[in-house]
Amino acid sequence: MLELILGGMLMLGLLTRIVAFALSGEMAFAYFIEHFPESFFPLLNGGTLAIMLCFACLYLAAAGGGPLSLDALLHPKANLQPDMSRT
Repeated sequence: MLELILGGMLMLGLLTRIVAFALSGEMAFAYFIEHFPESFFPLLNGGTLAIMLCFACLYLAAAGGGPLSLDALLHPKANLQPDMSRT
């Protein structure tokens, strides 16, 4: 249920940072419960997809949704980049 609702929100770019952080934690939890007991290395235990999705969501949690997300459309002033030409 989490993946269905939060995955849809992530695809739309709604509350991207919070949703991506929650999904990253969920994928890390899934990896450690299902794949980690077999082996430490993801290539040996079949957990490469879980690790890849975990780090992809962690990247989105740090970077945000970008200019085409619903977050950027709903709050345009919050996504302004600082002007570095004055430094």
